[in-house]
Amino acid sequence: MDSVRSPDAPPIPVKIIIAGGFGVGKTTTVGAISEIAPLTTEAEMTAVSVGVDDPGPSSAKTTTTVAMDFGCVTIDRSLKLYLFGTPGQARFGFMWDDLVRGSLGALVVVDSARLDDCYPAVDYFEQANLPFVVAVNAFDGRLAHDLDEVRWALAVDEAVPVVAFDARERLSVRDTLLVLLDRALDRATGTRTG
Repeated sequence: MDSVRSPDAPPIPVKIIIAGGFGVGKTTTVGAISEIAPLTTEAEMTAVSVGVDDPGPSSAKTTTTVAMDFGCVTIDRSLKLYLFGTPGQARFGFMWDDLVRGSLGALVVVDSARLDDCYPAVDYFEQANLPFVVAVNAFDGRLAHDLDEVRWALAVDEAVPVVAFDARERLSVRDTLLVLLDRALDRATGTRTG
């Protein structure tokens, strides 16, 4: 059987998870890179959610993802990424197993000013043994902590890439997704452990 792909073959579909805490930029990440109008399940936050959904003191966030976000991007003629953004609140955690099933890897989006919010996502992907990248969102172009401090605080293995990116910028999101694809390929070929 010929292992070379036909130029007429459709791109290989690859499922990628965009995860992290509440209000870290998951919906923005999917929207910045998606070549289709992204599907979002945003709902207005109400007075009932005060004290439950906390986007942080400096956030003007008024909506929240209640199921998932979805978008896609063609990397080249042979590869198309399907992006599934998870809801960030713990009360929607029951959906993660279904969203993650069949995925190649995950971006854990982090707000460096609110590291506590991303521990559950990091723990989830470590326990699931799914390749992931810690993607530190540079809100307003700044990080509250440098990347080495973020790695130390999260106690992630040295093999796990920790990168800064801007969730609003298409090229920045693309470059971060390419780091994840490299990580997943390394894991699949046994090049790196962890």
